[in-house]
Amino acid sequence: MGINGHGRNGCAANDMAQQAYDDPVRVEATVLAPPELAFVSFAGRMATWWPAENTWARDALDTIVVEPHGNGRWFERRTDGGEQDWGRVLVWEPPHRLGLTWQLTPQWQPEPDPDKASEITVEFTADGPGATRVVLEHRHFAHHGEGWEGMRTGMASPEGWTLLIGRYAASLA
Repeated sequence: MGINGHGRNGCAANDMAQQAYDDPVRVEATVLAPPELAFVSFAGRMATWWPAENTWARDALDTIVVEPHGNGRWFERRTDGGEQDWGRVLVWEPPHRLGLTWQLTPQWQPEPDPDKASEITVEFTADGPGATRVVLEHRHFAHHGEGWEGMRTGMASPEGWTLLIGRYAASLA
């Protein structure tokens, strides 16, 4: 091995391990709502199920907004009217798909540079009468730069997307 873990061919020995570690975080749930309501409840009523303690506003959270169009903003609004961006809308295809950028640093601070964002895709598929299969995939954590591994670990943990999608599903029960 050479300096920084590089072998003779110039490739990092841990490239494959890093690539595997940067695999998407995927969470699935079946919610008791048709796709139209499931989509609206996810994108249009996020503040009803997203924990306020997982926002910058905390107790002063008024709402979480996902603007209903491509290149729209995804942001939180405080009760005093102040706003903080979370990302952008990449895909707006109700009631089937929503795509968002996650513009946070690995230290959980706002990241204005969209090139340093990961991506979230949520798909809504009818799953029998009055039910929808919701599949959330969060990928490209390495775009966040140094420290991205901790962010991915957090979102893959039981307190990450599993908790959030569980709260979302419970809001529809």
